[in-house]
Amino acid sequence: MSASNSTPESGGSRLASLAGERFDVIVVGGGVIGAGVARDAALRGLSVALFERRDYGSGTTSGSTRLIHGGLRYLEMLDFRLVRMDLRERETLLRIAPHLVKPLEFVMPFYGRSLFHRAKIRIGMTLYDLLSYDKTLPRHRFLDAREVEQLEPNLRRRGLQGAASYFDAQVNSPERLCLENIIDAAEHGARTFNYAEVTGALGATGGAIRGVRVRDLLGEGGAEVDIRSRVVVNASGAWFDRVAGVLTGAPAPALIRTTKGAHVACPPVTTRAVVLFSPVDGRLMFVIPWLGYSWIGTTDTDFTDDPSKVRADAADVDYMIRSAREYFPTLDAARIYFGNAGVRALVREDGSESSVSRMHRVADGARAGAENLISVLGGKITGYRAIAEEVTDAVCEKLKARVSSSTAREPLPGARGGSAKVSNVSGANSQGEALENACDASGSSGLGGDTVAHLLRLYGSRAWEVVRLAASDESLRAPLSPHAPDLAAQVVFAARAEQCARLVDFLARRTLLGFSRDQGRGAATKAAALLARELGWSSARVDEELRLYQEYVAAAQAFRDGTSESSSSRSAPPT
Repeated sequence: MSASNSTPESGGSRLASLAGERFDVIVVGGGVIGAGVARDAALRGLSVALFERRDYGSGTTSGSTRLIHGGLRYLEMLDFRLVRMDLRERETLLRIAPHLVKPLEFVMPFYGRSLFHRAKIRIGMTLYDLLSYDKTLPRHRFLDAREVEQLEPNLRRRGLQGAASYFDAQVNSPERLCLENIIDAAEHGARTFNYAEVTGALGATGGAIRGVRVRDLLGEGGAEVDIRSRVVVNASGAWFDRVAGVLTGAPAPALIRTTKGAHVACPPVTTRAVVLFSPVDGRLMFVIPWLGYSWIGTTDTDFTDDPSKVRADAADVDYMIRSAREYFPTLDAARIYFGNAGVRALVREDGSESSVSRMHRVADGARAGAENLISVLGGKITGYRAIAEEVTDAVCEKLKARVSSSTAREPLPGARGGSAKVSNVSGANSQGEALENACDASGSSGLGGDTVAHLLRLYGSRAWEVVRLAASDESLRAPLSPHAPDLAAQVVFAARAEQCARLVDFLARRTLLGFSRDQGRGAATKAAALLARELGWSSARVDEELRLYQEYVAAAQAFRDGTSESSSSRSAPPT
């Protein structure tokens, strides 16, 4: 159980051993799509290296609305291909990652809607069911006003006509969904590195890319290493155009349009996901139950700055609260816990932000003079696996490797075994065998049944590795925070088995502590000390990690300073 990319401060570059190798494919970008490509290629037997400039899933993946859905609104845009693909992939993810992806009921209330409008929604719901003909989730239904009041008592009753109800799915931690793809890729031979920046391409001058130059951002001196490959995949998401310029050695034409999506967490006002149309500009939004909060989002505004600088600012929060309060009068704007934002990478086209298609595109660089380069533009998190399969098909075609994808059938690591099976549409883990095992484990490991159940929800069947670790050392059974059930053993597990290299990696992406009420601040000092012991940090490095985590927390609170980002703009309300 070791994290091959973790290097103590005294060590050299993690990349040195790669200098003499030649890979079939190098993937640039460790978001969920890049991670999916690495997994698919590795499962097909290709030699794979993946490089991510920051941590896995720390960009657009972590800034998503945390939904796995077909997208009802794309039906109105007549984007049937996208909806069908995502509905098929929703079922696939419920099957291969049931510990992470859970069914979720959505309610779309009607206020002052004409018979024609409600008939149009009924037709749309029927079509949505037809396009998900292979689904395991319930069909849609229509509710009268009284039924809606019973289901969601906090919804405004004045003018309520009823609602439509349908099912999609939710992923509490898309960061862990991304990570499990990385883990599976590594288990099948892929060499995966976070904090490794691609700074150039090899052989790009003559038009044929033969590898990349990579800088180790964790090693001493930022050493750069040349790493050869037969194919390079640009899966850098919102950073796509920047990376394309690095890979081709020349300014690249802008191929993507980047838009900002923001969210806020506030006290719970709903038990189901509620679909609403903003009274500010008519956009479709959601109020979603998530980790004991109501998760409100999302915005959709052009964003041209560095995607790593995106924040939910005061204007975003004001827009979301004004939109949601029209439906939930009890919503308390003074009790917003934190914000979150990400940058979408959309295939470039004109029009309003919300009208731009979410359909991805896979491009062969040979057509633009960049032989051996394959690019993936756009895409939703829901369809990441299918997109990765399409990209890997293109890689195999270049390599003349005739092997098909198995990622739709093979469960992710935490779904192996019976403990992660979903048994009903409520979204809960099948607690039968899993909780029986949890009770047994709590007796033999010194952990409470609730703690083991928490680990199962977070890690799936891999939770037993954490339980065994905790059972081996009493100090590892100590809680990290009085506000959450997480244990010291999870820090050690993250460092040894989940390529956790920084404090923020653990609190924000290996666990859900960063989304707890105190945003993990109560656990930060203990977690930093444990990581220091595992990774060989000095006391100065510990102080730096704690400072960087405070910056992460401050970014989630950026809306409180009352300023707006100049690089984003909000559409004016319709007149």
